[in-house]
Amino acid sequence: MMRANWLLSMLTAVGLLACATASMADDSEWKPETIVYKAVGPTKIEADVYRPTGNEARPTIVWIHGGALIMGGRQGVPGNILKLARERNYVVISLDYRLAPEVRLPAIIEDIQDAFRWIHAQAAQLHVNPQRILVSGGSAGGYLTMMTGICIEPRPRALVAYYGYGDIDGPWYIEPSAHYRQQPLVSREDAMKVVGDDVKTGSDGRPRGTYYLYLRQNGLWAQEVSGFNPRTEPRKFDPYCPVRNITPQYPPILMLHGTADTDVPYQESADMDAALAKQGVEHELITVVGAGHGLGDRNDPATKDAHSRAIAFMRQHLEAAP
Repeated sequence: MMRANWLLSMLTAVGLLACATASMADDSEWKPETIVYKAVGPTKIEADVYRPTGNEARPTIVWIHGGALIMGGRQGVPGNILKLARERNYVVISLDYRLAPEVRLPAIIEDIQDAFRWIHAQAAQLHVNPQRILVSGGSAGGYLTMMTGICIEPRPRALVAYYGYGDIDGPWYIEPSAHYRQQPLVSREDAMKVVGDDVKTGSDGRPRGTYYLYLRQNGLWAQEVSGFNPRTEPRKFDPYCPVRNITPQYPPILMLHGTADTDVPYQESADMDAALAKQGVEHELITVVGAGHGLGDRNDPATKDAHSRAIAFMRQHLEAAP
């Protein structure tokens, strides 16, 4: 029972369970079409496309799932985003990507880039207005959302990052986590039992959460996910850290983060806020005081207000004149 409870808390911590639950509860009747957007050898990488009726080119939200780049899948689109899309006749495209450690971070970024190339190439068939694309995601999906602002051309119209991070090689990820070391320590042997087989593009996280716990307990996430050693090869991380690559051309972005986040420190969004301000980029950081990873109870007034403001931001940037 203790192990089951820990796995449940791990899923919640990386933002998977809350998103999936919200999706099922709020708008589960809207069924997507699953399309292979890329194949690498035998591995098919898929996207779920939610489309309203009609053939018009629509504003589009691209959702990128979280899960520490190790877990998660395209099925967990938050219900409030699906509800917004249904009400406003938007397209929603939820992406899978290959997961670490079977592939490394450069391959994951290539998948995201190829997904956007596919979206633009197939815009007419997908009913996407390529000039009205907003990207959003939570946790690692928030990180990948921030990355689209520096690695995707043409750049998205706007970004919404939930409890994301602008660097991947700070002390929080390359040193042992005091928070995760409160759990029973995981051996490398046990951790490697749940990864390393076929390349995966979606996982519910339950077995692979053991691997994530091992990485955080030992400060190994950055090295094992990227394939680079942050202590001996620090410059190799620069292209993969959005906070170091902000220019005035970066898309408008809204960030949401709780001050009591024990998985991704609130300071990660605060540092992005400062870098964006320095470059004069339109941005806002919504701080939810006392909230942990995932922003906690969706019925809490502060959390509800944060989600409402995120939805308003999406509408503003998807529907405003170019």
